[in-house]
Order: sequence, then C-alpha cells, then structure tokens
Amino acid sequence: MTSAPAGFTDTVGGRLIVSCQAPEGDPMRHTGTLVRLALAAEAGGAAAVRANAPEVVAAITAACRLPVVGLWKDGDTGVYITPTVRHALAVAEAGAAVVAADATGRPRPDGGTFAGIVAAVHAAGALVMADVATLAEGVRAAEEGADLVSTTLSGYVPGSPVQDGPDLDLVERLAAAVAVPVVAEGRIATPAHAAEALARGAHSVVVGTAITAPTALTRTFAKGLGRP
Repeated sequence: MTSAPAGFTDTVGGRLIVSCQAPEGDPMRHTGTLVRLALAAEAGGAAAVRANAPEVVAAITAACRLPVVGLWKDGDTGVYITPTVRHALAVAEAGAAVVAADATGRPRPDGGTFAGIVAAVHAAGALVMADVATLAEGVRAAEEGADLVSTTLSGYVPGSPVQDGPDLDLVERLAAAVAVPVVAEGRIATPAHAAEALARGAHSVVVGTAITAPTALTRTFAKGLGRP
C-alpha cells in the first residue's frame, strides 16, 4: 500500500523518482515486468516511481510500498499525457498518490483545461504534477493549483530548447519563480546530472531511460559500435 498523498513532497524531497515505463511495441511493456522494475527501484533506494496507464499504476500500487506518480498516455502527438479529466480520475482511482498531466498551452483533445484536471484530481484526494516545457507554463500551472511542476516536456514541445542533456536552466528558473516543488525530468542520464539538478533548485529528480529502458540503452551501445 502506498503512502498518503499528503506526505508525498516530504517523501521525495532531495531524492530520486524512477520512471518505470516502456513505449508501445517494446518487450518491456508488460505489467508484470513494470512491477518488477518498480520493486527493483524500491530496493535500490528510490523514493517513488512514475508509471503509465491505470492497470500498471494499480499493479505497482498493490505490490510496492513506494508512492506512485501516475499518468495515462493516450496517443503520441499533441497533448497525450493524461489529456482529460477522465484519464486523470482513472489514474487517481488506480491508486496514484500524484497524477501527472500535460500542462502546456496546447489545446486538449476534449477542449478541457489543466485547471479542470487539477480540481477533479484534488477532489479525488490526489496531488497533481504539471508536466511543462517552459517557464511560463510552469508559472501558470502553479497558479492553477498544481502541487508540483516538472520539466518533463522541455525539448519535446515547440518553443522549448532542443538539447541532448537535461534542461537545468529551466529547473533553476522555475525554482526561483514558483512556490511549489520543482521536479527535474527529461534526459537525466547520469548521477552527476541528478545532483546538479538538485543543486540548481529541483526538489526531486525523475530518471527513466538511464535506469529502466534496456532496449534504448542497448540501441545506444550498438550505435556506438557502428551497428544499426
């Protein structure tokens, strides 16, 4: 059973959140496998896990003592990270302590708003993590009630800088601009990246690919050896 949402920010302060996800078509995209990744993250010292889809959130919540940051990716273009209130409530009902949702300025598929998601998730008893790409989006999300703001989408949305490493400048600027905790996420590939994110104001750090994506990591090594 996961810990109560009210203590989540204290639980993850200065610590690691491990993203236990796999893309469509990846051999790792199997609920039981993702649960084992979460258990491995717990054994390794993670403070929380981030997981995609209600069934995976529910399975991890049942098996793991760590709180879950849940989301529901629906599609792969536009706003697809927990795009509607329906998606958000399904994740909360699956047991997520925190619901992560796209908080960029792009239109949502149902015409809804991020503020509407915040209100619905809070009414369901969970917290909200705003996935943003820019400073302005993070400030607006905090004003609309987000409990945490994450740099998840920087570099993946038009108008944000495309770079190989994490957007630590955005982490620092958000930390200076909002009163809620800032989470560093996106292309954090080394412990040094994670430590620098904390030094520049992040409340906690999410790492995914560098820990839980063997297909992507294998591809990187294969390319380094000149193989397709």
